[in-house]
Amino acid sequence: MSVSPRPAPRPASRREVLARSGALGAGIVFTGALTELFAGTATARPLGHTGYGSLVPDPDGLLDLPAGFRYRVLSREGDPLRSGEGPVPSNHDGMSAFPAGRGRGAVHLVRNHENRADGRVPVPTVEGLTYDPAGKGGCTALTLDSRNRVLSERVAIAGTAVNCAGGPTPWHTWLTCEETEDRAGTNGYAKDHGFIFEVDPADPHRTGAVPLTAMGRFQHEAIAVDPRRGVVYETEDAFEKPFGLFYRFLPDKPLGGTGSLRAGGRLQAMRVPGVPDLSTIQQTGAAFDGIEWADVPDPLAAETPVRFQDFGPGGITHAQKLEGCYWGGRSVYFVSSFARSADGSAADHYGQIWRYDPERRRLTLVIVFGPDTDVRLPGESPDNICLAPSGGLMVCEDGNGAQHVFGVTRKGEVYPMARGRQNIGTADDPEWGEFAGVTFSPDGDTMYVNCYTPGTTFAVTGPWQG
Repeated sequence: MSVSPRPAPRPASRREVLARSGALGAGIVFTGALTELFAGTATARPLGHTGYGSLVPDPDGLLDLPAGFRYRVLSREGDPLRSGEGPVPSNHDGMSAFPAGRGRGAVHLVRNHENRADGRVPVPTVEGLTYDPAGKGGCTALTLDSRNRVLSERVAIAGTAVNCAGGPTPWHTWLTCEETEDRAGTNGYAKDHGFIFEVDPADPHRTGAVPLTAMGRFQHEAIAVDPRRGVVYETEDAFEKPFGLFYRFLPDKPLGGTGSLRAGGRLQAMRVPGVPDLSTIQQTGAAFDGIEWADVPDPLAAETPVRFQDFGPGGITHAQKLEGCYWGGRSVYFVSSFARSADGSAADHYGQIWRYDPERRRLTLVIVFGPDTDVRLPGESPDNICLAPSGGLMVCEDGNGAQHVFGVTRKGEVYPMARGRQNIGTADDPEWGEFAGVTFSPDGDTMYVNCYTPGTTFAVTGPWQG
């Protein structure tokens, strides 16, 4: 273990954040080496701006954006799917965009639906694409032209459960993750759940509905693929102590293309020697060498959930709310959205971003989220994060009160990019659905983002600055 001798920085208060950023309502602050997040990201252009100004109220009451930006609603829950297979499912969540190969700017967009057993609008069951007819979750896929007009919209996988996040593969498929451990017989399910499934947005029948069982059965959140070695990293968003683990999957056929992950491999969990709970590390720059990876005794969790299994005398390292996961440069980054001692964590924080360098076997805490006061205001619980082609981050908010997509520059300056206006509460007690699935088109000209409730997918275009 090597730790910087600098004293731990105090997270800034919301008032300090507002004063520094000049962005009304932008209540997220980052401390730490923000520039590390952009190292080696070839698509990131130099950033020469500090935001796009104040948000302009949307007269249609859907999405507030800065002046000069506009949105197109691609689809909304309950509307008919273009395929005629049924209605657009509810609970829009994780999402990714891929080149469609139908001319310049065409895009395949694959979208998760985090439907539980009581989901409002289930993913329609389709022959050849349904894992468990009792499952209401799954994915839909849209094909868009260069002007973000919807050419097609169809079911990509059905019969799964609680499809929260996932991640893209280097061969342009989507790995959708079930955030549940429900067994057959629970909630009416006919099959065990808690798996990862591969989805080909261009031809869903090519991938079907096959659980990648060797990648583990647990409350999956997100994945990231090492584009050189083919190792797949996985986060676990377990809701109760001892919370989740950070995993890597060593495929038997690394980088083998569509369907290759079905060949199996080894599932391992990260062990940070001497650190049983990542929440106790509060100092940005803290680094741990000699990271170990322990084989998971029973990846299918036939008797015991993986996080409770016996990993030997060295134990295993846990963390609360392990969510986002993405590859940048030569490292994998993963997010702990928050930790609360009241829930059983060893310490409290408002969010961490960790970087693991596989060549050095080094884990580093690179970012700590603020604020430290008044979590009722905007900026609570940052969730989905993506690297923006303009050179910064986009962060989806998942908390109470107003819901935003925030932009973050390379210098750590925070600005509001979007605010949801669809009131799902009442006039006297308003409530807004969280944002999820923020992603960019391959050419970087369009930001796609979901409103979770009511399920709505937006395409946002405008004067993106480099």
